[in-house]
Amino acid sequence: MGQTTFSGPVRSERGFTAVGSTSVVNLTAETTLTYADHVGRIIEINDADGAVTLPTITSDTIGASYKFFVGTTASDLDIKTDGTDKFVGNLVIAASATSQARGFAPGATNDVISMNGTTTGGIAGSVVEVTAIATAEYLVTGTLLGSGTLATPFADA
Repeated sequence: MGQTTFSGPVRSERGFTAVGSTSVVNLTAETTLTYADHVGRIIEINDADGAVTLPTITSDTIGASYKFFVGTTASDLDIKTDGTDKFVGNLVIAASATSQARGFAPGATNDVISMNGTTTGGIAGSVVEVTAIATAEYLVTGTLLGSGTLATPFADA
């Protein structure tokens, strides 16, 4: 089977696998993600006190996934929705120094994942995946690395 090269977004009902140098996007400043530039890629966040805003979910973007890798330990890093979309699912925070781990589920109104690099996670190496599963509903999963007395990373804007 031959190779085909596409330019711009391509939609597939069964999926594509992104590979190569463009499959990782490095963020070093506050960013609003777009479907065309960020879906299906690994998004490395190297902005300790920034914010990443997810695109508004539409019927055409249900199933879109955004995978985040924290490359620089957070001090006040947020992954947030447009305010209308909310989070469901859970995140686990693991603290290796104390061998402690806790799972946290968002409340019905939570639209922000807030990492501080300690109690709410966000130490370099943390991973979060967010997938649009319905209108106004992002499924979140992942493991945050933290320290101290662990607390929920979910909040309201």
